[in-house]
Amino acid sequence: MRLTDFDALSFDCYGTLIDWEAGIAAVLSPWARSHGLDRDTETLLAAYSRHEAAAEAGHPAEPYPAILARSMRDLGRELGAAVSEQDARALADSVPDWPAFADSAAALRRLAERYQLIILSNVDRESFAASNRRLGVTFTSILTAQDIGSYKPSPRNFDALTAEAARLGIGRDRLLHVAQSLFHDHVPARQAGLPAVWINRRHDRAGWGATPAPPAAVVPDWEFPSMAAFAEAVEAESEHG
Repeated sequence: MRLTDFDALSFDCYGTLIDWEAGIAAVLSPWARSHGLDRDTETLLAAYSRHEAAAEAGHPAEPYPAILARSMRDLGRELGAAVSEQDARALADSVPDWPAFADSAAALRRLAERYQLIILSNVDRESFAASNRRLGVTFTSILTAQDIGSYKPSPRNFDALTAEAARLGIGRDRLLHVAQSLFHDHVPARQAGLPAVWINRRHDRAGWGATPAPPAAVVPDWEFPSMAAFAEAVEAESEHG
């Protein structure tokens, strides 16, 4: 396979295009300090990741802000620290403040010159709309957990993606999925028969951060440390035929 063999790219957003770990940590770290919890950012994110994955699996119809609030309350119970309604609301309402990675917007503009761009995201429409303003591109299609009624890694989300691609006239073999999370995206994408690019944003850090460890071994078809590196590889392949 070549990167230029595809007509469309489907993207995870949070962790791949938007720095959700920075956004979550901006709420969790001050909360932890205020309760005297001796937890560094990586430890907090790892603990949080388990609760968010459980909340999404157990409450697939809840909108993402409710998932965030639920996950923070569950984290507080695990760590023995109170989570007020104001604390939970701070995380629930924080998505519009989560920053884009510095290379996301420019890389998306470059990729849009060659591919249709599709979003497959574990959020609600309102939250994604705020993030989309940071990304500065128009996506051909936007599929959120709110639209689908479940959260990745549910196979339902990837069924919805391939159905949307078919509606657009894009065959399964012409769609390339692009994501950071092995847990949320690469394992189910492989199960769905989709080739995939791993944007390994944590290539220079140990651990899984805000994403649980994948439940099965998976080797993505391509790996890049950033969106910029991915866009550069596409352009280089195009130039050399």
